[in-house]
Amino acid sequence: MLVYVDNIILTGNSPSLLQKLIDQLNEIFSLKDLGTLDYFLGIEVKPISDGRLLLSQHKYIFDLLTKVKMEDSKGISTPMIGGQQLAKAGTLFDDPTLYRSVVGALQYATITRPEIAFSVNKVSQFMCSPMEEHWKVVKRILRYLKGTIKHGLVFAPARSTSSFNLTAFTDADWAVDPNDRGSTSAACIYLGPNMVSWWSKKQLLVARSSTEAEYRALAQAVTEVLWIQSLLKELKVHLNTPIVLCDNQSTVALSHNPILHSRSKHMELDIFFVREKVISKALVVSHVPEKARVKSPRRQYLPTWQLGRSAQTRRPPPQQRQPRPAKGSITPQETKTGN
Repeated sequence: MLVYVDNIILTGNSPSLLQKLIDQLNEIFSLKDLGTLDYFLGIEVKPISDGRLLLSQHKYIFDLLTKVKMEDSKGISTPMIGGQQLAKAGTLFDDPTLYRSVVGALQYATITRPEIAFSVNKVSQFMCSPMEEHWKVVKRILRYLKGTIKHGLVFAPARSTSSFNLTAFTDADWAVDPNDRGSTSAACIYLGPNMVSWWSKKQLLVARSSTEAEYRALAQAVTEVLWIQSLLKELKVHLNTPIVLCDNQSTVALSHNPILHSRSKHMELDIFFVREKVISKALVVSHVPEKARVKSPRRQYLPTWQLGRSAQTRRPPPQQRQPRPAKGSITPQETKTGN
């Protein structure tokens, strides 16, 4: 049961039990049964083939386009120009209230459109004093949504319900911000074939190396994986050992190597936190090979298997060959990542 103010979603595999619960709630509260779920808090739910569900925000995005008079604009294929950097200097935007309203609405759109998370994170950093250049980037994101307005997030049934795989992918864009040289962390987490958590956030501290930026992104992803693992354990859901994949070999080696070098002592809290989980076999940290990654304007890199039709069906890749471990590291056990 999911409750938000006066909106309730009930789901389960026993229709009789669901009806019994509805009757009990109706005895205490005045309920209106709307039948099969198709719309909830601006999110449209549409059943498609093979038992899959498509979550989209078609109406929400169209209303947002209408608000800024862009409902007839021409769609484009990318939400942001690759490698574009936004600076604080420039000509002030004449309507900062509109800017904040539209960017805030875009943040809610990332619920079903994770591919715009990176771009929305960038424009969200200039809420206090937006420039004309920042507004142009916001309009480009809106044009991208106009061209992909029917896209959404697909949830597919698992092939096996005996035990699920929990797989995370992490990345970092080192010193990308020209204003303060801050780095950006990004990650996505899959439960079986479905993406259940994702984010793109600016790191609070300036990283002195790409390894440090990547390791902070890794530590944040590990924290989220452990939380999801704990939640599913309470729900009696059986999981295989979670796997966290990172595209930086130094970061992977550091998570397995107990030796702290002088260049990494300043981030030893994150190192000990992740390494403790690796030693206890609570999770496995592995490397994503270079050939499995391609350049993307949405983030610094995205795996080739992840680039599909907007935010629609994305499945974890087949198991890659494990790279040769760094000297002094511990080789993680090979674990399947697909269901």
